Amino acid sequence: DIIAPTIKGMRKEGMPFTGVLYAGVMITKDGPKVLEYNVRLGDPETQVVLPRLKTDLVDLCLASSEGLLENMRLDWDPRACVCVVMSAKGYPGPYEKGKVIHGLEEASREKDVFVFHAGTKKQEDEIVTSGGRVLGVTGLGKDIKTAIQNAYNGVKKISFDGCFFRTD
Repeated sequence: DIIAPTIKGMRKEGMPFTGVLYAGVMITKDGPKVLEYNVRLGDPETQVVLPRLKTDLVDLCLASSEGLLENMRLDWDPRACVCVVMSAKGYPGPYEKGKVIHGLEEASREKDVFVFHAGTKKQEDEIVTSGGRVLGVTGLGKDIKTAIQNAYNGVKKISFDGCFFRTD
């Protein structure tokens, strides 16, 4: 309903597209509606796609750049995936920086948990906050409920001053 007509429209207007096309979609009572298009691997959206992708991303990018994407077969992990964004105090407005992040190694050792760095930097021997959206903690699971539990199991291991995240 959305992607195929978009691609056909671009082709019809003489603007065929090669690369990553992301459509931010909201489900409404009248069906899906497009909120935005992006032509990049954005976060946190990508952080629930890439853990499920079994096909080598480099091979996909190369095939796309060479016009050979139709020859590729995508293999996916069938499990659900959920990402929880851990943000800095003040975000989305002015936010605090330089807060030491604790528990990253512990969270990364959790089964089916991935920790994506977004607004972090290494300062001496520590990882500190440097952006508003600091981390994306992603969980895989047999269903959405399990994926949520796994993501929050990772979140529970991580802390930094002023940290906040949604629980819905």
